[in-house]
Amino acid sequence: MAVSGFEGFEKRLELRFSTTNNNPMGLRLIDFESLDQVLNEVQCTVVSAVANHSFDAYVLSESSLFVYPTKIIIKTCGTTQLLKSIRPFIHLARTLSLTLRACRYSRGSFIFPKAQPFPYTSFKDEVVIVEESLPNSLRYRKASVMTPSNNNNNPSRAWHVFTASADVEPDEPLVVVEVCMTELDRVNARSFFRRKGDGKNSDSAGKEMTRLSGIDMINANAFICDFAFDPCGYSMNGVDGDRYSTIHVTPEDGFSYASFECGLSLYDDGHGDISEVLTRAIDVFRPGCVSVATTYGGEDYSHEVTKRVERMLAKKLGLTCRSRLVDEFPGSGTVVFQSFTPRRQYSSPEGGEQ
Repeated sequence: MAVSGFEGFEKRLELRFSTTNNNPMGLRLIDFESLDQVLNEVQCTVVSAVANHSFDAYVLSESSLFVYPTKIIIKTCGTTQLLKSIRPFIHLARTLSLTLRACRYSRGSFIFPKAQPFPYTSFKDEVVIVEESLPNSLRYRKASVMTPSNNNNNPSRAWHVFTASADVEPDEPLVVVEVCMTELDRVNARSFFRRKGDGKNSDSAGKEMTRLSGIDMINANAFICDFAFDPCGYSMNGVDGDRYSTIHVTPEDGFSYASFECGLSLYDDGHGDISEVLTRAIDVFRPGCVSVATTYGGEDYSHEVTKRVERMLAKKLGLTCRSRLVDEFPGSGTVVFQSFTPRRQYSSPEGGEQ
């Protein structure tokens, strides 16, 4: 990485497929060696994994990979080459009689943009690479940079989205929520540093970070696969039925960053209200800047849900919504991008302000 620090902001790719056969495993039949070869192109490796009846979840050396029967989600941080995974994944899917029907690529604005390799120094270049990697059948395409009007004071708060779909109507049932947090509370960030000489391996140290930070209470129903990096940093994947969640933390002061992502339904009370889930996740880090990108696929955009998130974060965490942008993507649904900052600075337990 650059001498300036580690890039926490992830690049995220989602590929959705259709199948003509009746094998319920679908993409999960891709063997680990083939996945490892793709990840080698991306410049990351698997460090931990867990699976259930619905999907496989991999913690990577740089973020996460989720493999469903007809969907792949991969997000990677640092200077990884995420877009090099598109063609290999499409090829592997084709060998299993699966056909690509939708693609979504998204990211925030990097903390250290000049440290990124080509094409990640320019979103236009990224879009060119993605489009060249996709079949012509994905004819409904759109690229957008969602930039708040008050962005002059916070240049890191833009959301970049490219979508391509073979169908004009989206059919992804889950709502995907992506949270990016910077300027983490210094006291809370200490939970993600390993103690020298503690003698713990990455798995046991990860479990301790999960417990001490309160991450285990965000969704008490989820099985958590966690990993602690040395000397600091943390990643986890949560598995709850067919729902996933993931958290990644770069705790170093000066370029601290944490992300939280989950897939859920607006109408399934058993998996928690979006505003409640976000409040618990953000409270773990008490950040100075927060952005929330919510993607409504098959479900209609709910303005009431958006307002409820804003009310809840204001009431429980003192976060004020500084901007709200809404954009529609053909065949890929609606994206709502909200930016928040505290009404006042957080007070630390030691009495100072963060």
